[in-house]
Amino acid sequence: MSPAIAVLRDENEESQYQNGVKRLHENGISKVPSKYILPVLDRPSNTNQQQANVSKNNLKLPIIDFQELQGPNRPQVIQSLANACEQYGFFQLVNHGIPIEVVSNMIEVGTKFFDLPFEERAKYMSSDMRAPVRYGTSFNQNKDKVFCWRDFLKLMCHPLPDVLPYWPSSPVDMRNLAATYAKETKHLFLMLMEAIFESLGLVDSSAAAKKKTREEDEVLKEFEDGSQLMVVNCYPPCPEPDLTLGMPPHSDYGFLTLLLQDEVEGLQIQFQDKWVTVEPIANFFVVNVGDHLEIFSNGKYRSVLHRVLVNSRKDRISVASLHSLPFMRSVGPSPKLVDESNPRRYKETDFASFLEYISSREPKKKNFLESRKLT
Repeated sequence: MSPAIAVLRDENEESQYQNGVKRLHENGISKVPSKYILPVLDRPSNTNQQQANVSKNNLKLPIIDFQELQGPNRPQVIQSLANACEQYGFFQLVNHGIPIEVVSNMIEVGTKFFDLPFEERAKYMSSDMRAPVRYGTSFNQNKDKVFCWRDFLKLMCHPLPDVLPYWPSSPVDMRNLAATYAKETKHLFLMLMEAIFESLGLVDSSAAAKKKTREEDEVLKEFEDGSQLMVVNCYPPCPEPDLTLGMPPHSDYGFLTLLLQDEVEGLQIQFQDKWVTVEPIANFFVVNVGDHLEIFSNGKYRSVLHRVLVNSRKDRISVASLHSLPFMRSVGPSPKLVDESNPRRYKETDFASFLEYISSREPKKKNFLESRKLT
């Protein structure tokens, strides 16, 4: 083969991978291309790792009843919330108050988007991480040496009136249904953050009217104008699921992530040094602590590594809503959580620092958060 033909072939293969795994699946691929094959030790099928580091049992996460959080049992639920954030970094949220049709419509319209012809989906491809809408593939397709078996649609959700015109106009009800879902999850996030502040001891819950310090009150108000990113993930059937992952081990950058899943298993979290599958439950949210909350709590609550497995039989759809403070706002440990016995453990950081970090290297595990540590 001539060098020119070899180069052309490599470019065509690279372009094919950049077009995403849904496209590969639609083209009837029967083997996983080498671009997606993980090193042996990183594969979910690694026999030695499976014996030592993978639990055979599904994990039942702590369940937080949001309805109970609003009633007389709030103190007990607040304690359960604190325990979940400290011990697991994850919890399941039930009775969250978001109408079931809003939840099911979001999964349905997300599925419909990925069922659109490739040419329609491709209109939203962009390498600009600040774009209000971005269709892409893998984890960080500009830096990943090995690609992940995942396509995504990322939608910036704030300020909603400004970004909505950029969102996909197909399927026809996409903007309306996704905007409704974004508003509902933002309200739910704000209510959860009040409870988390209370669980951290930043709010005097014993007072008749909950008393917040000026700093905490200002932070809670800033969340109302904070960043919100919705990520619709698609994991198509994979012909050799033991060779790759839908998402590599990672933590999330924000304060909280609210994850909506369909009925297909795939999410695993690292719990007690083992990878454990989280069983999907209809109309529950999986909520996890993000890096910003670990920093703000000065390490009391910890973001936890999680990854996604793929399968050979079914598409899997999930919708992650990542919430934090405004993009330009720095996040550091709350002064009330720093003292002689618990010294400051993290530098301040902001979203720009995060973007700069992941744009300059292949993101791995919790490396960004590790770069923020002081001790």
